[in-house]
Amino acid sequence: MMIEIKKSIKPIKYENAIYLLEKRLNEMIQKKSNELIWILEHKEVYTAGVSYNKNELLDKSIKLVKTNRGGKITYHGPGQLVFYFVIDLNKRDRNIRKLITSVENTIIDTLKEFKINVFADRKNIGIWHKSKIENKTKFEKIAAIGIKVKKWIAYHGFSINISNNLDAYKKIIPCGIKDKEVTNLISIKKQKYNNLSDILIKKFIKEIKN
Repeated sequence: MMIEIKKSIKPIKYENAIYLLEKRLNEMIQKKSNELIWILEHKEVYTAGVSYNKNELLDKSIKLVKTNRGGKITYHGPGQLVFYFVIDLNKRDRNIRKLITSVENTIIDTLKEFKINVFADRKNIGIWHKSKIENKTKFEKIAAIGIKVKKWIAYHGFSINISNNLDAYKKIIPCGIKDKEVTNLISIKKQKYNNLSDILIKKFIKEIKN
């Protein structure tokens, strides 16, 4: 099983990334290309998945990029790690649920390496961090997941907030969830996250081989 691994150093415009993902998808449908994992950062952008609602856009001046991925409105920008993939589920029992579980496990197990405990929530898709402040329990989103499947090839992926600007989320109802907030790794624990992408790649490849 050959998976090409690509890492972009400079921020990539969202539309350009999606164009290249869909190009790879079509090449894979024609059996002309290998699977792909692509690590990058996006230039600042707000994107809407297929199930978004206009009421979730609080700042009407925002230019919203509509996409064909699952999910609702989210924000991408500097300081956020984006993990895209184009993975053939024909080789993996055509099991979408198993792929989502693999993504969740990848993020959870990776963040354990940094002594951060997070969890998946079936009702509110994504990865969440639980904290207690003055006897109040807070649930905050640390990673967003959005996947699209065409002819049993899955693409798009997930994003993890590392040191991004959290104020950007005040302009939207992130992922359509009103009663919970968004956080980043630096807010949870100030430490270096330099090798985060390498651990994610290693764990994801192991997960999808199972």
